[in-house]
Amino acid sequence: MRQKDIEHFKKILTNHLKELLIQLGDTVSNMTTPRENLQDPADRATIEIDRKFMLLIRDRERQLAIKISKTLLRIENGTFGICDKCEEEIAFKRLEARPVTTQCIDCKAKEEAYENALGV
Repeated sequence: MRQKDIEHFKKILTNHLKELLIQLGDTVSNMTTPRENLQDPADRATIEIDRKFMLLIRDRERQLAIKISKTLLRIENGTFGICDKCEEEIAFKRLEARPVTTQCIDCKAKEEAYENALGV
């Protein structure tokens, strides 16, 4: 892969990671601020459901932030864009669609087919 392409992905990933970290920080600060003492149980339940939903979203974003960090490490050590399974180069279009991927489309398809066969 060309250095220009690697820098392109590094910039995208770095910016995305910064955005995720800001959002995660905002969620933590919003969760620690005092909430209104609502008397209506339905209002309290609605707020609690919204809070749980937000935590679920933020947990998925946290997991993505970890994947992005690992991908940035792969960029630094020169293994970015190389499939973990077959060690072939991952197609540029696949990386454009999912820069944190670690497998080429063929290896990922085989893995998913195997998982589906097992019922995982």
